[in-house]
Amino acid sequence: MVDREENEVTIALDSVSLKGNLDIPDGAEGIVIFAHGSGSSRFSPRNRFVARYLQGQGLATLLFDLLTAEEDEIDRLTARFRFNIELLAQRLVAATDWVTMSPATSDLKVGYFGASTGAAAALIAASEKVEQIHAVVSRGGRPDLADGALGTVKAPTLLIVGSRDRPVIDMNEWALERLNSVKEMKLVNGATHLFEEPGTLEEVARLAGEWFVEYLGSKNERFRS
Repeated sequence: MVDREENEVTIALDSVSLKGNLDIPDGAEGIVIFAHGSGSSRFSPRNRFVARYLQGQGLATLLFDLLTAEEDEIDRLTARFRFNIELLAQRLVAATDWVTMSPATSDLKVGYFGASTGAAAALIAASEKVEQIHAVVSRGGRPDLADGALGTVKAPTLLIVGSRDRPVIDMNEWALERLNSVKEMKLVNGATHLFEEPGTLEEVARLAGEWFVEYLGSKNERFRS
């Protein structure tokens, strides 16, 4: 089911295979699955930056492509798949099943980190995987696109938005009101949508790390406060 070259994995689903990168630090007891935004992939530099930070906090990470290479090419030309949130959510659910069944990761608590439209997919998947998902973090996300699922999400959810990303702030405030789980919204001072300003992505990583360590934990004592 899994082919591995260093930390590269292949997640075989019913009809497609998706490529991913899996990293498991020694002593990890939690894993964060990344759901990238529209037009992106597992090679998103921002998500990879956050993933490296989380690994430094003792958390395992899985970055994977929500679309196949063929679907991605179609999407780049037509934008056909990027707002198909239900499809993206089902791919994330399938990746979650893969994580919970794989020997290397089956004993790890699972969390989601979603960016842009990937945040909506993460919240829908979390509403379907209530028992398996222990935390959700959204970066510059569109949680409003998960409208029908927001009230059934049980995982503690953190929404991170740039303080200069006004339209997305409004969307996140709207979604925050509809979440019934433990929830919080954090504004990163001076940040726009892509968190390109100096120090802003570092702040995203720090906030996400605190949230995931609190709700996923770490077996490694050097990561505990």
